[in-house]
Amino acid sequence: MRIVTPAIVVAMRPHGEHGAVVRLLTPEHGLQAGYVRGARGRRLRPVLIPGNLVEATLSARTETQLAQAMVEPVRSRAPLLQEPLPAAAIDWVCALTATVLPEGQPYATLYQALDGLIGAIEAAPAASGWGSSLVRYELLLLAEQGFGLDLGQCAASGATDRLVAVSPRSGRAVSAAEAAPYAGKLLPLPPFLVGGGTADWPDILDGLRLTGHFLSRDLLGDRVAPVEAARDRLIERLRRAAGTA
Repeated sequence: MRIVTPAIVVAMRPHGEHGAVVRLLTPEHGLQAGYVRGARGRRLRPVLIPGNLVEATLSARTETQLAQAMVEPVRSRAPLLQEPLPAAAIDWVCALTATVLPEGQPYATLYQALDGLIGAIEAAPAASGWGSSLVRYELLLLAEQGFGLDLGQCAASGATDRLVAVSPRSGRAVSAAEAAPYAGKLLPLPPFLVGGGTADWPDILDGLRLTGHFLSRDLLGDRVAPVEAARDRLIERLRRAAGTA
């Protein structure tokens, strides 16, 4: 096996005295793991930061063998790690991606979405500019793993207008009329997930509450402990930025 590909670093785990096992999201080969010699050295340590874009060469004698990986930097997101909110967001989306995706399956749409999300985090002057993209990325990841939400019409009436909530059990939208008797039992459906456009802080936080419920239930399961701290840090910092903490 030999793969030469652009990739986004999503995780790094020390292995041996100087090396590390690095997990990379690639456009055509999905999530790939490889051993990088000297990964914790002065030259490579700043290259293998989660969120960085690299050019990777992975080679192995068999499909089941852990690949040897060589990486060259393409775009560094290291300056973002000096800012608490961007750092928390990149930490979370990379940890989530590395945790839930199976290795070796192509996810071209997810690759483009993750690259776009990190680019938005890099370019936006404030977190409110990329918060809605974060919600959409989490929804896309759910859908790519077979747990997509049905937000197009009301689960009870089939109506396609005034959709305001989501059933926490079925993941289907509910209209205002049908939601009224179940106030407090449904998850809010922020308008930007139905009609598109930008989102304000309340809608962003409602969107993260929505995706967080289904990520925890359907994807993370007993794997939630290692990554839940990353999301908790992000949500806390977003609430502070929104003035609701």
